[in-house]
Amino acid sequence: MKRTEPNPGCGCGGSLGRGDVADRAPHPIPAGGAGDISTIVAIPGGRAEVGTDAPVFESDGEGPRRFVTTAPFRLDEAAVTNLRFQRFVEATGYVSEAERYGWSFVFSGHLPEGNHDSVRVTGAEWWRKVEGACWRAPEGPGSHLAERMDHPVVHASHRDALAFAAWAGGRLPSETEWEHAARGGLAGTMFPWGDREPDDVDFLPCNIWQGSFPARDTGADGYRGTAPARAFTPNGYRLFQMCGNVWEWSADAFRVRSLKRAARALNMSAVREGRHLLKGGSFLCHRSYCFRYRIAARIGNTSDSSTSHTGFRIAYDIKGAAP
Repeated sequence: MKRTEPNPGCGCGGSLGRGDVADRAPHPIPAGGAGDISTIVAIPGGRAEVGTDAPVFESDGEGPRRFVTTAPFRLDEAAVTNLRFQRFVEATGYVSEAERYGWSFVFSGHLPEGNHDSVRVTGAEWWRKVEGACWRAPEGPGSHLAERMDHPVVHASHRDALAFAAWAGGRLPSETEWEHAARGGLAGTMFPWGDREPDDVDFLPCNIWQGSFPARDTGADGYRGTAPARAFTPNGYRLFQMCGNVWEWSADAFRVRSLKRAARALNMSAVREGRHLLKGGSFLCHRSYCFRYRIAARIGNTSDSSTSHTGFRIAYDIKGAAP
């Protein structure tokens, strides 16, 4: 099965992908999200800040800082959990893309006994292609969800996220909406809580890596891997973990706002491969190698891609809302 290789410079594996799957028909989704247990937060409209004039990874398209007028909308207070996704699957019979393919990407440090001979990803050997890895078995055969039903669902592709959103009566947020919500009413800050940077010792406001990547995660924040979706202090809009824990799919295609030749080539590649935008960083991020748990940070991945650190949350329109 063809897949694109990851960008070795991105420890988070942001460009992991399976390749062209145009021959795969979409899974039919019955309407209606009965039994959905999410708390939905109203996000005010107005002048939304997007991007930064001090990009850390300029090639990711983090800048320039700009302001966009957005209508009010609603957003899940937390990423979609394993419990919610399980209820969706039970109601619809949906089969995720990782299950259809029969494998997904798993961080090597989390592999259970017996999976260490899985295929390494060239240039990012901490990622493994694991047979049987999917949302039901996040680390592959031998792993389970019994104690992680309140954790974000992972191994969710963009197409899986769209399918869930259709069932739940919502949609994925745009990058503008996501950043506006992540700021929680603060202006110009790097993180949802302000500008103070997390450390490996005593300021641990989100679920990211502590220690030396990829060999040692001290788990100083209480977690090695995903944390419950409602762990840590929410931001000013009462939204949990807008940065860290799991990358979140957005509705937008991945594009870089630049006229430079390299950016034009990147955009052409993104269009050809059908890349979509992800926001927020994950439990694998650390300042030393992948400083992408910032609001302005962004990566792109193909719509069929799934990993053990990728999930999503749902946005909802407010009827009659105007900017």
